[in-house]
Amino acid sequence: MTTNADSQQMIDLRSDTVTRPTPAMREAMASAVVGDDQYGEDPTVNLLEERSAHLLGKEAGVFVTSGTMGNLSSVLAHCKRGDEVILGHESHILMYEAAGAATLGSVSPFTVRNTRWGGFDLEEVTNAIREDREVFPPTGLLCVENTHNRCGGVAVSLDHLRELREITQRRGIPMHMDGARIFNAAAALQTSPAEIAGMVDSVQFCLTKGLAAPVGSLVVGTREFITKVRRLRKMLGGAMRQSGVVAAAGIVALDTMIDRLPEDHRRARQIAEGIGRNPLFSIDLDVVQSNIVVFQPDAAIDKSRFIQGLKQEGLLVSDYGLRGLRIVTHYEISDEDVKSTLEMLDHVATSIVGEPASVPA
Repeated sequence: MTTNADSQQMIDLRSDTVTRPTPAMREAMASAVVGDDQYGEDPTVNLLEERSAHLLGKEAGVFVTSGTMGNLSSVLAHCKRGDEVILGHESHILMYEAAGAATLGSVSPFTVRNTRWGGFDLEEVTNAIREDREVFPPTGLLCVENTHNRCGGVAVSLDHLRELREITQRRGIPMHMDGARIFNAAAALQTSPAEIAGMVDSVQFCLTKGLAAPVGSLVVGTREFITKVRRLRKMLGGAMRQSGVVAAAGIVALDTMIDRLPEDHRRARQIAEGIGRNPLFSIDLDVVQSNIVVFQPDAAIDKSRFIQGLKQEGLLVSDYGLRGLRIVTHYEISDEDVKSTLEMLDHVATSIVGEPASVPA
C-alpha cells in the first residue's frame, strides 16, 4: 500500500487503522441521505445503529466518534462516581485511553493480571470484587477485551467469558467488552459476533480497524443503557449533526468487510510463521489467532535502528515497548506484501547483526 505521507510505496503494518475507505465507502458517503442526528433525524445513522445492535444481538446502539469515547461512555454509564472498575493489566482501556474514567468520572481502576490467553484467573477476579463494607469502593463493572490487543491478538474463548459471566452475575456486577475487533474474534473462534456479545452487558466495537471505515465506533446494549450512553456522548462532546455522511461508510463496512477478515488472519499467520523460522526473532505462535503479530527481535538488534531500517526499506511496523514489535494485517495488504515483509525483516535484521539468518521460502 502507499502511505498518504509519502509517494514511495510503503507496506504499512503499524495498525489496521491506517486503512483508507474503499471506493464503495466513498461512494456511499457522497450519496448519503442525512438529517440532524441530535433530533434523531439522520436516517443513515439510525440504520447503522439498528444494524449494529441486531448484528450483536442487543436491543439498541449508538454511533460514537471513537473506540475510546465508546469505552469511556460505557464505563461511566455502568458506574457511579467512587465506583471501581476491574480490568486487565494489559487492557487497552487501562493502557491507551488517557485515564478517562478516573479523570472524568471518578471511577478508579482495579487491575487483575491478564493471562497469556487474554483472560483472567477466575479466583483473582472473584477476590477483586469488593465486599459491601463502608471502607471499600463498590465494584461497579468488569471489563474484558476481545480480541486482546496486547496479548497478541488472541481471541478470548467463549468458555472463559461464560465463566466470568457466572461470577459477575452471582455478585450482581455488569460486564462490558472492549470489542474493538470483535468481528476478528468471531472469525477466529468460528462463531457469531452475537454469541460473543451475549456473554456481556455492553460492547464497544470499532468501524475503523479491521472493517476499514474512516470514522467511528458503536456501543450496543439495552435500550436503557444506550440512553445513558447517548447522554454521556453529548457530555463528552461527541454529539454530531449530519453524521450520516460517515455512518454510510460504516454500513458498507458491515456489509462488505466482515466476511473477508479471515484473509487478514491467514496473512498474519504466514508472517508469524516466517518470523518464527528466523533465529533472530522470537514469537509466541500460539497466540497469533487474528490479524495481530507481536514478536521480539534478538537482543543484539537495536530496536530503534531496526524500525528505522525497515522504514528505509519500505516497511512500517509499531514499537510495542517491552513486548517488542507489532505487525497488523488489513485489507490493503496482499500476499506479495507478506512475502516482501518477511524479506525486509530478514534483510534488515541480518544487516544489523552481521550474520545470515535462516528464513526458508
